[in-house]
Amino acid sequence: MDRPLATNPLRIAVVGVGAVGGYFGGRLAAQGHEVHFIARSKTLAALRQDGLHITSLAGDLVLTPDRVRAAADPQEIGPTDVVLLAVKTWQVEPLAASLRPLVSSGGVVLPLQNGVEAPTQLAAVLGRERVLGGLCRIMAQQVAPAHIRHFGAEPEIILGPLPGAKGEVDHAAARLAQALRGAGVRCQVSDRIVSALWEKLAFMAAFGGVGAAARVPAGVLRHLPETRALLTQAVEEVYAVATGQAVPLPVDLPARVLSYIDGLPAAGTSSLQRDITSGAPSELEALVGAVVRLGAAAAVPTPVFRMLYACLLPQEQVART
Repeated sequence: MDRPLATNPLRIAVVGVGAVGGYFGGRLAAQGHEVHFIARSKTLAALRQDGLHITSLAGDLVLTPDRVRAAADPQEIGPTDVVLLAVKTWQVEPLAASLRPLVSSGGVVLPLQNGVEAPTQLAAVLGRERVLGGLCRIMAQQVAPAHIRHFGAEPEIILGPLPGAKGEVDHAAARLAQALRGAGVRCQVSDRIVSALWEKLAFMAAFGGVGAAARVPAGVLRHLPETRALLTQAVEEVYAVATGQAVPLPVDLPARVLSYIDGLPAAGTSSLQRDITSGAPSELEALVGAVVRLGAAAAVPTPVFRMLYACLLPQEQVART
């Protein structure tokens, strides 16, 4: 369905034009926002030569090359209103300082990585008033450079200011949410964004970690008593670590996560499991490793996650050599 073009367009930089950055950036660009895609190598070449292609349950989209602004370096863009940061989790910290020119006139960065550490990593370099907390839900993959296939789940972004942030960050969050909704993306502004990030971590780390170690899909994990118990213990550990970090979570979180896993397709697997199984670099550190590290910082034992991390780390290190 055609939507009216934005009447108050944002100037947006999308850093990382994979499935997440390509989809959300493409939708915003199609609604008239000034979107600059920052990419490298084959993706940059494809954007400039062929444009951006999105095949989607919500309607296909093609941005021809004349409608795509693509660059290799943030320095080429100048100040923006918003940076959508959609790189891999392990790229966030090294990239943080390079984002300064993009937020130099009051802009904000919205990280969309899995895990809970990206907002803190960015805020340490850019300041809390320049960073939003955020998470997204979408089932999509990059099938070729600058070609995204959205195949499941209604695309959604939840975002909100970090605790203690000052300045115009609330206004920036509201304006970005309005832009996303105008582009057909379900969006919610949350005043408990840190809790929302931990709730997602409870599912991603438990399902991903146990699935990657057991090498079986959701149907087996939830049916076999031993692995179901391991899933439950893993979620309970995330809950305990969050409590130790003074992050409030609903007391029924373990039951809710197990209920969600029960509703997954029997053949479903996590991206963490798929990456580790295929020998690709994964988000092990941002999911399983994060629970171990943050648990240690809060003096909260995490025996299940320590075991999962020890089992999976050798394969991760091989993938990164």
